[in-house]
Amino acid sequence: MVQGILVGSGAILPGISGGVLCVLFGIYQPMMSFFAHPIGNFMRVFPQLFPAGIGWMIGFFAFAKLVNVLFAANAAVAIWLFIGLIAGSFPSLWREAGKRGHGRGGWTSLAVSAVVMLLFFNILERGTTFHIQPNLLWFTFCGVLWGLSVVVPGMSSSSTLIFLGLFEPMTAGIAAFDMGVVLPIFVGALATVVLLSRLVNYIFANYYRLAFHVVVGFVVASTVAIIPTKYGDPAVIAACAVCSIMGFAVAWTLEGRRKPRQEGTVG
Repeated sequence: MVQGILVGSGAILPGISGGVLCVLFGIYQPMMSFFAHPIGNFMRVFPQLFPAGIGWMIGFFAFAKLVNVLFAANAAVAIWLFIGLIAGSFPSLWREAGKRGHGRGGWTSLAVSAVVMLLFFNILERGTTFHIQPNLLWFTFCGVLWGLSVVVPGMSSSSTLIFLGLFEPMTAGIAAFDMGVVLPIFVGALATVVLLSRLVNYIFANYYRLAFHVVVGFVVASTVAIIPTKYGDPAVIAACAVCSIMGFAVAWTLEGRRKPRQEGTVG
């Protein structure tokens, strides 16, 4: 449930990918297999996904507002908290990627995916922000992007929505629990995940090594892309260090509790 809260609260932040957090916490593959074959995989993944799903709703609707306040107060501190979470979970992610060996193909797919994602973020950063009039269709599009950020770890839907000028009206609607905003986002995200989950499941079943190293490349690139470059006050630097250590400790503790449950499972 704690992992779900972190995914839900982190997904709304610019530069943070919900898919990356799902991968880091071991939720990604069970979730994709569930949406690909919900009846056959229900009993196997429900005990893990149900509390994570409850946590996601708590994080998205409650803690996300708190995290947004932190982000508004000082973006660097909030971002370093999530960088710490990513760093604390990365050793487990790397071991998962190497379950069938790393090999030349794995290293190549990692490097290519990281470079492509970094170029994508660079294009967004240098691009001109659009100002679109938000409506039902555009909020559904927001949900589609959010679904893609879950299916494609490393893709930050929030960064793209800022680029399109939709992030602020969307978050304001979520904070106000406006059903005209929340429902189309939910429908768009769920439809995207359900439609693409079978493809993702097939890729992991047949090209596990390449697929997982692509995911690792996305994680590395998205983490490098969000590292703050401006701090100003030395006190801010100290706060960033403290938050990153806290994030690292939380992720490390969660990973330590998760390992015994995953022993003997099939990736």
